[in-house]
Amino acid sequence: MSGISYTDETTLGGFTQIEVAVDPEYGLVRLFFDPRPRPCFNPVIVSEIQQLHEIILRHEGRIPHAGRLVPINYYVIDSRLDGIFCLGGDLGLFVEAIRRGDADALFAYAKSCIDTLYPVISHFDLPIATISLIRGDALGGGFEAALGSHTVIAERQVKLGLPEIMFNLFPGMGAYNLLSRKVAPSIAERIILSGGSYSAEEMYEMGVVDQLAEPGKGEETLYSFIRAHHKHRNGMLAIQTVSQLVRPVTYEELIEVCRVWVETCLRLDRKDLRMMERLVQAQNRRVGVRPAAARVQKGRSLARPG
Repeated sequence: MSGISYTDETTLGGFTQIEVAVDPEYGLVRLFFDPRPRPCFNPVIVSEIQQLHEIILRHEGRIPHAGRLVPINYYVIDSRLDGIFCLGGDLGLFVEAIRRGDADALFAYAKSCIDTLYPVISHFDLPIATISLIRGDALGGGFEAALGSHTVIAERQVKLGLPEIMFNLFPGMGAYNLLSRKVAPSIAERIILSGGSYSAEEMYEMGVVDQLAEPGKGEETLYSFIRAHHKHRNGMLAIQTVSQLVRPVTYEELIEVCRVWVETCLRLDRKDLRMMERLVQAQNRRVGVRPAAARVQKGRSLARPG
């Protein structure tokens, strides 16, 4: 049985909070989130994802693997965390910067997130199909990251949502723009202003999630999707391109939204900051103290669903 073999981590920069896997048969690259100590987009994981994207762009849509450059047909965002895709931005960093009144630090973080997300939104300006596989809860910035892909596959049990309104903020790294690409702006606003969590099934009914997977069957559903579309890949890529033409999400508009987000952050009061701190504590409790887990060894294989 063929499988997914890990790329040479030395070639890819010796990552510590992401893992990268390649299936050469389909030209499939898998990015797995593995942030620590909390399941959020801290500056380290954001930087590592940027490095990966720079490698893909530098090699014009190919990735180093087994001594050669493998053309990428599919780029999939996934997670290694049990029951969690990603719980959002680095709230601890936000609180510290807001208390200092440090607009530059807030904008630098937000811009780094956009710089990381935009290559996925724009499909690297290459014939690469982008897919998010959500097998655990995706909240806040985690949900935003998933929405960057053209196709969103989610297991039925996961929760999806944007809780920022709970602490008097809004998701400022693309949620409104990306949701409005899939659903009416009025529905996007309803989702954002509710601050609630939605089931994958509810998001599927609204048109946000493109395909549902049974619990624990996300991997199989991903491969079923790729096999079904592989022979029609040319048409699939054309639809992906047309989608961006008809409902464009530009880098410039994302940056302007970031500026509004920074201004909004600096207007938060102590009660709002305390709520953010409670959410940080809740994230810590959810994952416990994560040990410095041994990194996956080079050459390890994952059985690919047959």
